[in-house]
Amino acid sequence: MLKLKQKFDLHSDVVSDILRKEASVCRVKEYSGTVDTQILNIERDGGILYSWKGATGTTRIGKYDSNTKQNKLLYSFDKQVCVSSCSLNKEETLLAVSLAQNTRGEERLSPISKCLTLLIEIHPINNTKVLKAVDCRVKVQFLHQETDRRSVLESHLLLLTEDGYVDLYHVLLTKQEGYRVVMANPERLPKTVERIVEDLSWVQWDGHTQRLYCLTHKDKFLLRCVQFYPSHSCETVMELPLELPANPFCTVKFVNLGFDHYHTEKPEQELVRMKVFTNRIGSMCVCYSQPLKDKQELIYTVVLVHKDCSKTFRVSLGSDQSQQKATQLHPLFIPMGYYILVYLQDYFLHCINTRQQEMLCHSLFLSGHDVDLGLQCRSANVTVLHAEEESCGNLLDLASGRIHSAELSPAYLLQILRSDTSARCPSGKADPQRLAALHCLLVYMGNDPNLELKIIEWLCDNVNALESFDQIQEFILASLYRISYEKSLSLDKVLPYSSVFDKKVQHTLMHYRQLCVCIDMNAKRTHTHTHTCTHFGLVFLCSRRYRCVCRRSLVCYVPLSCTLRLC
Repeated sequence: MLKLKQKFDLHSDVVSDILRKEASVCRVKEYSGTVDTQILNIERDGGILYSWKGATGTTRIGKYDSNTKQNKLLYSFDKQVCVSSCSLNKEETLLAVSLAQNTRGEERLSPISKCLTLLIEIHPINNTKVLKAVDCRVKVQFLHQETDRRSVLESHLLLLTEDGYVDLYHVLLTKQEGYRVVMANPERLPKTVERIVEDLSWVQWDGHTQRLYCLTHKDKFLLRCVQFYPSHSCETVMELPLELPANPFCTVKFVNLGFDHYHTEKPEQELVRMKVFTNRIGSMCVCYSQPLKDKQELIYTVVLVHKDCSKTFRVSLGSDQSQQKATQLHPLFIPMGYYILVYLQDYFLHCINTRQQEMLCHSLFLSGHDVDLGLQCRSANVTVLHAEEESCGNLLDLASGRIHSAELSPAYLLQILRSDTSARCPSGKADPQRLAALHCLLVYMGNDPNLELKIIEWLCDNVNALESFDQIQEFILASLYRISYEKSLSLDKVLPYSSVFDKKVQHTLMHYRQLCVCIDMNAKRTHTHTHTCTHFGLVFLCSRRYRCVCRRSLVCYVPLSCTLRLC
């Protein structure tokens, strides 16, 4: 389903370079010691921060520059420590680290505390300032704002704590001897602290847009978006109420704030998993999942903020999964342009079109043997790296230390168009797959003339109209839609997206016992779709909608294998 391209390999890009340098320091031909390299953070510029154990047994921190493909030593501790969080300012003059209390039996930190947060001058290596010594986890993250000033003599650091608050440190810098960059009045640093958020239970950092998403709860759950500006000011630009189960997070959940290799959250403690995705075309989606292990079900919701509605899906996973699979029931949410991929390994893959939220027949759903994302690892080890300006996603496998760029595979979608699935399911049930694949190829990937030629060849080989839709009409409409949409983003509100409103859809759906559901248009526009993964194809087929005579309801025809109800 995905076309993967490797962008980074921890072993070949970093470890091999470390081994050569350690061999040079030890004056041996080949260094055979263990370096124990770990990825700590990925900054806005694509720089990858990592730590390793040197030949002397001390912990060192380095940076891999994704542009120059070079490694750089940033700092060496005088002993072995456990780095749980790390961030580097844009000018590479300050390094912020959080050190976790050593639980492996080595020498303990002093003072004894669960977390020690330090701010270190590294241009050149000079003073170290203790910011916090507390009994809770602390995450650090420098702001990386664009500025026209040639010489920046200030940095701004976020401290996010497990106690549920976020502080912003304004660090003033000064130059000495023409090149040394040091903190100005470090003793006054605590007086520069600005409290940004309190009482949070979940927080996500978006380094590319410099936004902080925070979830707080008083009377209700409220998702706040705090925007940081180049002027170093910030403001809350959005507040969104969410309907979540009671006590969804046992402790404060940190998202996109580095990788803590010394704190592992048990799968059964993660009741809800949530992520926020934005896109440069103006879309915003809040995705969260909630496994129901007692019922062997998974509930996931995609809130389409840009469309002012949400969709909730309930998937029955069956009762035959192993105990190992039962502990990995949170899916991956992977953004691909205006598509959101919901992937649960060995179970299902749901490709949701966030631009056409009311036309679920244009969202691709695969299950059983059809699920193939192309990953060579367990999805539990995968972290989704998202940048708003990129149409493709990036997947990090923490176990192997590899980063792959991921795009929807046109070859896979063409295979869905060409496949003959009549042997395993009725053609009417395979048609929604073809319809979703066709629109994805034409609208999302349609600028490729070679790809368009292959689609035309498929049309020529399948001149007779399919059972559920006319593929030639769909080709014309989708192509015109793409061309018009590129000229004006608002045209999607008035342009026809599909020809599935044709009357012959009624005849197609007669292959299933029809269920007519009238939905009060004044009611909340949130739908729950219940289906079983053993069914091939898109089982929630909502391919015909029209107004009732009373003009108060919207009528949907769906097969009985899918139960549609209001949340």
